[in-house]
Formats: sequence, C-alpha cells, structure tokens
Amino acid sequence: MKTRSYLKSLTWVLVMLLIAGTGSKSFAGNNQSHQQKQDSVKYISISGKVMDKETNKPVLFTSIFISGTSVGTVSNSDGGFIIKVPENEKDAKIAFSNIGYKNLEVDVANLKTKDNVIYLQPALIPISEVKIRTGDPVKLLQEALANVPENYYTTPENMTAFYRETIKQNRHYVAVSEAILKLYKGAYNKLENDQVKIYKGRKSQDVKRMDTIVFKLQGGPSTMVYLDLLKTPNMVLDPESFEYYNYKLIGMLNIDDRQNYVIEFDQKKDINYPLYKGKIYLDADNLAVTNVEFQLSERGLDKAANVLVRKKPLSLKVEPQGGFYMVNYRQDDNGKWYLNHVRTELIMKCKWDRKLFSSTYTAVAEMAVTDKTDTNVNKFKYRETSKMNDVFIDNVSEYYDKGFWEDFNYIKPEESIEDAVEKINKRMRRVMSSND
Repeated sequence: MKTRSYLKSLTWVLVMLLIAGTGSKSFAGNNQSHQQKQDSVKYISISGKVMDKETNKPVLFTSIFISGTSVGTVSNSDGGFIIKVPENEKDAKIAFSNIGYKNLEVDVANLKTKDNVIYLQPALIPISEVKIRTGDPVKLLQEALANVPENYYTTPENMTAFYRETIKQNRHYVAVSEAILKLYKGAYNKLENDQVKIYKGRKSQDVKRMDTIVFKLQGGPSTMVYLDLLKTPNMVLDPESFEYYNYKLIGMLNIDDRQNYVIEFDQKKDINYPLYKGKIYLDADNLAVTNVEFQLSERGLDKAANVLVRKKPLSLKVEPQGGFYMVNYRQDDNGKWYLNHVRTELIMKCKWDRKLFSSTYTAVAEMAVTDKTDTNVNKFKYRETSKMNDVFIDNVSEYYDKGFWEDFNYIKPEESIEDAVEKINKRMRRVMSSND
C-alpha cells in the first residue's frame, strides 16, 4: 500500500476547494476582468431544447456543434441550449450528440431562431455486434492509457471556452459568475501544464443572504482544466491508483454512434480515505477515453470534509453531502479527441453550534469548449493566467447585461438561474441608488 500522502494526492487535485467564513462584507471589492473587445461578427442565434424521443424528458448535457467544425456548446441541466452560427455557415448542419443516443444532424436552414425542440433517439447496441477485447477492465484501462499519444493531440492547442459557477443556499441562488476563457492546452504526450486566462467575465451575487457564511469556491477555471483526467491521471486513471479501486466491465453503450465499453469502479472497502466511484467510457475501436462520470464514494464521504474545506470557523460544522463530476471528450475531424465539457457539483451542509437550523450549499462549476485551433498557438504570460488558489468570483467585475456575450457561444442558463440573477441585480441596483 502507498502512503497516506499519496492517497491524499488522489483527492486534492480533483475536488474544488471550499472556503467558508463568517462576516457580512461583500466580496465585490476591486474586481477587474481581463476584458478585450472582439471584432463584431454577424451570426444567427439558434435556441431550443433537447428531448428524449421516447420519454419526452429533457436530455441533459448534450454536445451541440456545427458539423465539421470545433464550434459548439452543450445543453444545460434542463436540456436547453443556444448556439450562435456565423452567417457564412448558414448552409451548415448542427449536430447533437449524447451518451446512449443516436447522433442527429439538422440543417441550420430547417431550424428556427428559438423554441426548437430536438428529439434524440435512444441507441441500443445488439449483443451480436459487441466486440469484446478482454473481460479484464484493468487491462482495458492500461491499453487506453498506452494509446493516449495516438488518440489525443501531441501538439499544443489554443481553445476558447465558456465557464459558469453558481452557489445555491438551500433553494436560493446566492452567486452566479461566468466568463469566456482562453486556454492553452499542452500536448498530451508531454509534461506540460495547461494555462487558463479569463478573457471576459462578470458576476452577480446576493451578499445579504450569505451574511453569516461567506461561501466561495477556490480554483474555478483552473480546476476545470485540471480535471482533464488524461493530462492529470493521478486519480482514477493512474496505474498507481488501480490498487485502490475495484473495476468491473458492465457492458457497452452508444456514444457518437460508436460502441463504448462501460467500466464501473468504486474504492475498495479497506481504503480509509475519501475516494471515488463512477463509470469510465472507452471507445471500442481505439480505446480512447470518451467520458468519465464519477462521484465521492459513500465509503469515504464522512471523511471528505477535511479535504474539501479549506477554511472555516471552529463553531461551524460542515458535512459533505456529495461531490459529482463529469468529464467529456469529443473527437474532431482529424480523428483526435479533446477536452469538451467538464462539470462539478459539490453539496455541503453547514450548521453553527447551538443553532437549530442548518443551511445546505450547492456549488456547481461548468466549462464547455466552444472552439479550438492548433495553428499559431501561443502560451500566456504568467501574470495573466488563472491560478489554483484564485477565487474566481473575486476576479471578475460586477453586473449583468443581456448583450454581454455578443458573438460568443455559451451554456444557456437554466430559467431558475436567470430568475435569480434578475432578482439579485434588482436588489443591487436599489442598494446602489440608495448610496448615490
């Protein structure tokens, strides 16, 4: 068995560190955003909802992109989406892809500007068509890691991504912040750090509701790129971590009209440390890792607070209720896979000593890559980059306006987020008016 310090390294790089503290101060402060003006490009804005054709239920986190390009977005947790198509691409097709569904392509010309309803057909893989290489899931994972240089880029890329971070206190949103990011993604076959730069950002927060606990997320956008499990594999995909988990090959599933092995894993019962359980999806043809869905295992959840909480008052008890993670990769026209969508959700119950009631905080961070290029790739200056110890909401400017994103693709906010932001902004405007 490895040391406790090694076990800890399997966790801290994966979770978003939380800061809980007392006080009624606003943390707006002197926030500056790294904003630049982008040349205006004419585009067609297309919005709608993705639904399951058989159940008529929303299909969450669907990859939506212009066919033949890397321009895209994902649907939100209500199935809603919005994608901006340059006018010179108006003869193109919009592709829709999700785990367990058949791919669908729709002509831009056949879509309305809003209120589109896109139905995806569930895809079942007949057992007769399943090609099993081996029944040993660990061998499959070892081969998948050996194939990384063949399946992923061995040259650096620059990417554009959308990032959103929300904090909910019980049922009420108390903070929403989001940004367009510029990414430098190093080659997958080299020990080269990725970089994140905040290109344009904004926030809206209700400090009044959080006047007893100031709840913040540390890491933010930097955590998203750190969750690229093929660049930082020392969690569930590191060969050295295999001994801490039980793995099981449970079947096959259709993703992007391709067969995928589904490997289930959970931490072993004798591991006295908070680790994970979940599913790993491997492309059956080339063993590329296409998706990883995982969460804090119940076997170590009661020990997770020491890892998740960076700072808190002694009289405040914090109990993790769950930590959920999604990492999705997409294959481009060159046959190479790249990081496409990352989502994390942490749920924490907070209770003061000698107080009857508790509060539950739900923190969600999400990043979707909306475009990428492997030409004229440049690194950023160190002072421009986001760091793992940064608090994102402290580094972007205040206030929300409807035309903020201009030509950028982004993840359509859920209606509950839009309503919350409007209420927060109204309250903020009243406060600003009373101070004038």
